[in-house]
This record gives sequence, structure tokens and C-alpha cells, in this order.
Amino acid sequence: MDSTDLINQAIQGDRDAFIRLIREIENSLYNTAKSMLRKEEDVADAIQETILKAYKSMHTLREPQYFRTWMFRILINECNTMLSRRSLSTSYAEVPAQQKEHSSPYDEVDMREAVDRLEESKRIVIVLHYFEDLSLRQVADALGISESAVKMRLTRARQELYHKFKNFREVKLYVKPV
Repeated sequence: MDSTDLINQAIQGDRDAFIRLIREIENSLYNTAKSMLRKEEDVADAIQETILKAYKSMHTLREPQYFRTWMFRILINECNTMLSRRSLSTSYAEVPAQQKEHSSPYDEVDMREAVDRLEESKRIVIVLHYFEDLSLRQVADALGISESAVKMRLTRARQELYHKFKNFREVKLYVKPV
């Protein structure tokens, strides 16, 4: 049975079909929430709320081919709600110390770690487009922005990542092997 059949069954109220659909995308939902929220307990809460909201409103999904995009949009909205609540309740003790200006280039080796260090607007387009394989149109729909805004954010994020890794390679060339 293909995804479209499962989606149509879920729209008709088939709980098992909905569960199978969620299982197909649960890792993608987790990775996206993790890149936005970073705290495991918040990630779990966001995914749980997303699944609950999607289940309750599954009958409103008009175009089954956009199920993934629809799910990501619900998840992103839920993450943004949690982030806004978190920013209202952040105490002074939780505010991170200023980052060192001259951090070690070895801190930036891992691509996922480098992406996680991008500001949120750049990070989320990279995660959705490259890690979750959503098209530019789907990313735009999920985020509620234009395709050109997605392209601009992707370009800026790629440039930032390029410079981080370019600097790493230049430093590595000057380090003598032990």
C-alpha cells in the first residue's frame, strides 16, 4: 500500500493508517524539532502535540500529497510556540555566556553540528531542504514564506557553512601531523 492510500484512509478516520504514516516520518519530525528546540524534553513535547493536533484535524487535509508538508508546518508552529513561551520564561541563569570569538576550528568539523550553530531561520531551511528532502515549494509552505525567501536563506546558510569549513581547511593545512 502506498502513502497516498494510507493518507486517504487516515483522512477517513483510520487510526492504524495514521499511526503508520507517523512512523514513516517520525525520525524526520524528531530531527526537525531537535534542530529548533535542542532540549530533548521540549522535542518530545512538540512531537506529541504535533501528532495530537494532526490526528484531530486530519479530516481537514485537502490534498493528500502535501501530508509531509502539512505535518512539518504543524510541527514548526508548535516549536515556535514553545520557543516563544521559553523566551518569556528564561531566567538570567539560563542565558548562555558569550561565545568565544576565536573558537577552535575543530569545534566546527561535524556538518550537523555546524548546521545546528546557524541562526534558526537559516538552520530550519537547511534541515528541511537537505536533511528532510523537502522541495523549495514544500519548505516555503511549511514555513509560511515565499520560495524566494527560502532560496535567499539557503544561499546565506550555505555561504556561512562554506566559510566555516573553508577556514577549517586553511587552519588544518598549517597544522603539522604528530
